[in-house]
Amino acid sequence: MRASPRVHWSFAPRIVSKYPATKVSMESSYQFLLTIGGILLLGLVTSAIGRRTFLPRVTLLLVFGIVIGEEMLDIVPDIVSERFELVADVALLMVGFLLGEKLTFRSFQQSGGAILWISVSAAIVTATAVSLGLMWAGAPIEIAILLGCIASATAPAAVLDVVMESGNKGPFRDVLLAIVAVDDAWALLLFGFGVAVVTSLSDVAQESSVLLMVAREIGGGMLLGLLMGLPAAYLTGRIKKGQPILTEALGVVFVCGGLALWMEVSFLIAAMVMGMVIANLARHHEYPFHAIEGIEWPFMVIFFVLAGASLDLSALPAVGLIGAVYILCRAFGKYVGARLGGELAHADKATKSWMGVALLPQAGVAIGMALVAANHFPEYRHTLLPIVIGSTAFFELVGPVFTRLALKRTQHT
Repeated sequence: MRASPRVHWSFAPRIVSKYPATKVSMESSYQFLLTIGGILLLGLVTSAIGRRTFLPRVTLLLVFGIVIGEEMLDIVPDIVSERFELVADVALLMVGFLLGEKLTFRSFQQSGGAILWISVSAAIVTATAVSLGLMWAGAPIEIAILLGCIASATAPAAVLDVVMESGNKGPFRDVLLAIVAVDDAWALLLFGFGVAVVTSLSDVAQESSVLLMVAREIGGGMLLGLLMGLPAAYLTGRIKKGQPILTEALGVVFVCGGLALWMEVSFLIAAMVMGMVIANLARHHEYPFHAIEGIEWPFMVIFFVLAGASLDLSALPAVGLIGAVYILCRAFGKYVGARLGGELAHADKATKSWMGVALLPQAGVAIGMALVAANHFPEYRHTLLPIVIGSTAFFELVGPVFTRLALKRTQHT
C-alpha cells in the first residue's frame, strides 16, 4: 500500500510552537481523530442506506473507502492508513471469536453433515474448476494450480457482517457461518498441497518449507486457541454481568491475537478455536460473545473503509482473459461445490440452492496466499498478483451483494 500524502485540513487551527515535534504530534492527532470520527459517523449513514437499497453496508463502506483512498481523492492521512494492519488484526480477531461461537456440539449434531460436506466440497470443486478453466484458457499448469487453490478461500469478515445486518435467524444462517469459519482452513490445506505439486513440477527445492508453514499456521493456531480457550471457559463470567464481561472478553481475545502474531500462527484460527472452546464448555454464561458483538461494529466500519482505501484498482484492467475466467470459474465452483455438498449431506432445498451464492466474498486470505506463492515462485509473480488482487477487489465489492440476496431468499427456511 502506497503511503498517502499528509492532509492539511483547511479548518485546522494554526499552532505556533518552539517545539516542532510537538506541532507534528498535535497535527497527527487531530488528523487521526477527525478521520476516525468521520469514518464512524459514516457507518451510521451506510447502515441507513443499506436498509433502503439492495447494497449491503460492507459494499457501501468499501466503495466509500475507494473514493477517499489513494485511487481517487487520496485524502486518508498517513497516521490512519499506516495503522490499517492493526485495525484489520483487531477486527478479524473479533470475527474469528464470534464465528467460533457457531461451532458448538449442538450445531454439529443438527447440521454437522452439511457443514462438513458443503465446506469441503465447495473448496475442492472451486479449486478444480478454476484450475481446469485456466488451463483451458491457456494458462501454464503451475499458475492454474496455484490460482485454483487460492480461489477456494472466502471472506469471513464480510459474510459475518452481512449476516448480522440481515437479521436472518434461520438454520441457513447458522450453517453459513459455520462453513465460513472452517473455509479458510480448507483453503490453506489445499494451498499447501498445490504448492507442493507446483514445486515438484518446477523442480524447486522448497516443498518442505511451504508444507511446514501451512502446518504451523493451522496446527499452531488450533493449539493456541485450545490452550487459551480452556481456562477462559471456566474463568470468564465469574465476577458479575456487565462491563467486567466486556473487559474479560477483550482481554482474552487480544492476548490470544498477540500470542498468535508473536508465534507466527494464524490468529484468525486461534481466535475461532478459542471461541469454539468457550462456547462449548462455558455452561454458566454466553456473555463474552454478546459483549464482543456490542463493540465489534465500530472496528468493522474502520476496517472496511480502510480496506477499500487500500484496494489497488489499477490491477483490474490487467487481469485480462485469465482473470475473467478465474472470476467465472470461482463463482461456478462455489455454487456447484456447495450444491454437491448439500446433496451429499441431504440438506434442504434452500441450502443446496443458495449456499454457494452466499460464499462468493473473497478477501485478505487470498491475497496473503498469493504473496506467499509469488515469493516462492517469483517467475509467476507478475501473473499471480494482478489476477488475485483484481479478482479480490471484484469479489469484495460484488460478493456481499450475493450473500445478502441468499440470506433474503432463505429468510423463512
